[in-house]
Amino acid sequence: MSNPSTLNTPTAAASIEAARLAREKLLVELRKVIVGQEDLIEQVFIAMCAGGHVLLVGVPGLAKTLLVSTLAKTLSMNFKRIQFTPDMMPSDITGTEILEEDHVTGKKQFVFVQGPVFTNLLLADEVNRTPPKTQAALLEAMQEKSVTVGKKTYKLEEPFMVMATQNPIEQEGTYPLPEAQLDRFMFNLYVDYPSDLELHQIIKSTTAGGLPTPESVLSGQDVLELRKAVRQVPISDHVLNYIVRLVSATHPNKETAPEMTKKFIAWGAGPRAGQYLALGAKSRALLRGNPQATVEDVRAVARAVLRHRIYTNFTAQAEGVNADEMVARLLKSVPETVDSKAA
Repeated sequence: MSNPSTLNTPTAAASIEAARLAREKLLVELRKVIVGQEDLIEQVFIAMCAGGHVLLVGVPGLAKTLLVSTLAKTLSMNFKRIQFTPDMMPSDITGTEILEEDHVTGKKQFVFVQGPVFTNLLLADEVNRTPPKTQAALLEAMQEKSVTVGKKTYKLEEPFMVMATQNPIEQEGTYPLPEAQLDRFMFNLYVDYPSDLELHQIIKSTTAGGLPTPESVLSGQDVLELRKAVRQVPISDHVLNYIVRLVSATHPNKETAPEMTKKFIAWGAGPRAGQYLALGAKSRALLRGNPQATVEDVRAVARAVLRHRIYTNFTAQAEGVNADEMVARLLKSVPETVDSKAA
């Protein structure tokens, strides 16, 4: 871990300023097309710089796909989109081997044809419209940054990021994502309806002519540099201990767990949640031009990290308490500091 004293070095100061400027440049370009959604855009930036994947959840028509495609235009990276459908096969995502004949020797051999997952930024549109078997084809790519077909493993080019959109699971024709795949997403972001003022701006701008085209302001190398800088942002033991308490408070089998956790949660967040809370806090601090991650940064990313890693029980469902409500309650109840004697 970086020592806080290193923050005063010219290199560290330059990294902080570069990250802040990158955030401002991206915001300027995205605002040409996207109206409102400021918090959502910031969370997407945070995940991108932390090296995580993002799941966007919302009803159709809320510009989830537009946000991702616009972001792709601001980045000088390869971008591909997969429109998930019920009849898709795993090979439609990863690629497949085909038998080809060498025109010189006449010998036949298998040749691998890459699927759309071989890109830098992948938009998995309506990912829950396809059955779990096909959804799972993304698992290895998201976690290992590689794809195995037959006996061969193919590495994906960095940077690699999956941004998936999902319709609410209550809608007809949807399949819930497997827990293992949900856990691969750093953030689960809810896309809400625009305000009346934002809706007015959306209708006015989209019915008066063509939308402005955003310019490319960051390269893949820039994103890799930002990800490297995020890892170097210091985070104190005070903040790490808060993360540990927050994650542990979701575990109903622990004696120290809050009573509401024991009452409403079937099982809670694992170690990956703690890792993403720390990385998210570091990324947010860097993008805002701050020298180190704070408890405030952790709280700002907690809902996006924890809401899809907490599973409520039947009691919670009967009383109308969902995972989002539980995260909100935990953020209010878990203290920032603990008396050393009590601990």
